[in-house]
Amino acid sequence: MGEGISSFLPFLLMFAVVYFFMIAPQMKKAKKEKKFAAELKRGDKVITKSGMHGKILELNDKDGSCVIETLSGKVKFELSAISMDLSAKLNPAETKK
Repeated sequence: MGEGISSFLPFLLMFAVVYFFMIAPQMKKAKKEKKFAAELKRGDKVITKSGMHGKILELNDKDGSCVIETLSGKVKFELSAISMDLSAKLNPAETKK
C-alpha cells in the first residue's frame, strides 16, 4: 500500500511545482490586468501596448473597447491593448488626496 502512494509522489510534486511557478503567477497577472481595465475612466492619459499615447474619450463596457484621442485623430482600441495609465504619473498630487 505504501508503495502505490510513493510511486505517485513524483507526479504530485511535479504538479505542485508547475502550479506555483507557472499557473498561479499567470492567474495573478490576469487578475491585475482586469482590475486595471476596470479602473480606467474618461480623460485618463494612457499608452497602448503598441506605444501610442492618447487620452480616453469613450469607454464601451459592452464590447470592451475604448476610443482614444491621439495627435493624429481618434482611434478605437480594445481595453486589453492599454498598457499604462499616465494620469497618475503626470498628476501625483491628485492620487494623494
